[in-house]
Amino acid sequence: MSDNARSGSVAVIPARGGSKRIPRKNIKSFAGKPMIAWSIEAALASGCFDRVIVSTDDEEIATVASEWGAEVPFRRPDELSDDHTGTIPVIAHAIEWLREQGEAPTAICCLYATAPFVQQEDLSRGYESLQKGEEVDYAFSVTSYAFPIQRALRLTPQGRVAMFQPENFHTRSQDLEEAWHDAGQFYWGLSDAWLKGRPIFSERAVPVFLPRHRVQDIDTPEDWHRAEWLFKAWQAEQGKKAL
Repeated sequence: MSDNARSGSVAVIPARGGSKRIPRKNIKSFAGKPMIAWSIEAALASGCFDRVIVSTDDEEIATVASEWGAEVPFRRPDELSDDHTGTIPVIAHAIEWLREQGEAPTAICCLYATAPFVQQEDLSRGYESLQKGEEVDYAFSVTSYAFPIQRALRLTPQGRVAMFQPENFHTRSQDLEEAWHDAGQFYWGLSDAWLKGRPIFSERAVPVFLPRHRVQDIDTPEDWHRAEWLFKAWQAEQGKKAL
């Protein structure tokens, strides 16, 4: 067991069964493995965790997760498995279950089931950032926007185009502040922060930077296909580096 694990940390992978836009996406085959397997393998390989737990309401997901090395010691209740429940209550439920078992991990990493690009090194960097920061509740993955958000466009009710910030039309791209967004892969947090429902996106959070080519939301069939293309290209590049 690693030094990181001895300090008391647990990975919780939320994976409910009711995904609608991509049915069964958490266990749908992605690059030769069930989608959730990529997250489980990265968590196990990182050496950061005492336990890697999957929180699910679904028996099939539970079976697949167990086959790939995760623990599924409880079933998530129905009231935390609908389309409207956020991440924080799901993680808080897992922490409460752990405490009922006499365990009190200081840090919990919420690792999404649909994060095939996540690497064990990313998880380690996140844990280090959480430990080293002062007055820090969370450390989570972020990446930069590929285009200045100050030049974003909107559609008018008449179907025409307008800028959100027209005052920036003549400003050079290099003179605009760089913007970042949630990479949607993992969220390290102190147990107390999860339990108290403290917001993740706040000044008590620190970023873990990821390159854009390893970030892809997977919410729609189009997202899925794009993620597969990116993943194949990335794997091919990794193979070249290994030669």
